[in-house]
Amino acid sequence: MKYGISPPETMHQSSYDHMADLTRRYLEVERPLRILDVGSYDVNGSYKPLFSQPGWVYQGVDLSAGPNVDVVLQSAYRFPLPDNYADLIISGQAFEHIEYFWLTWMEMERVLKPGGMIFLIAPSRGPEHRYPVDCWRFYSDGFTALAKYGRMDLIEVSTDWEPSLSDWGDTVGVFRKPQVGIPGGIRRRIRYFISRLLTPKTQR
Repeated sequence: MKYGISPPETMHQSSYDHMADLTRRYLEVERPLRILDVGSYDVNGSYKPLFSQPGWVYQGVDLSAGPNVDVVLQSAYRFPLPDNYADLIISGQAFEHIEYFWLTWMEMERVLKPGGMIFLIAPSRGPEHRYPVDCWRFYSDGFTALAKYGRMDLIEVSTDWEPSLSDWGDTVGVFRKPQVGIPGGIRRRIRYFISRLLTPKTQR
């Protein structure tokens, strides 16, 4: 994916297989969905074929125009989309390239509908690939911390620990945005605005 242009080997087979498994287990073909793919630039394949069902609307967002990018972002920390926009947000092989990934996470939470889900896949191991930066690797506890930070329900999380023929491994998480009443919604907005204040000025 591109959040800074990842190399072709970034779309490794395990990542695609993990996303296919989540799609099979969690999504109903008959249910209309608006799907947002964060870090969607197609360097060497994308997740888009997994979301081609009738009634599913797929949109890719990334920092540069190019294949599989429908919305070009000016900042990784601000999406030009309204609150409660998407039924499902997916992201794979992007978070390692985002310097302040927790701020992107808060923006993903903002545009996700209550009851909606996030499928997040990020490397747990793999060679450095700076495009232009490669900042992070993630374990299951890291995704647990993200759920707490965004006040999301963590449905499942797993990390590829077993050795494989590939240098790459993934941490895979499924999150759900809880339904909240008016007081809870106000608290979320306050936390969101605080997170905006913490965003580097050059990236707001």
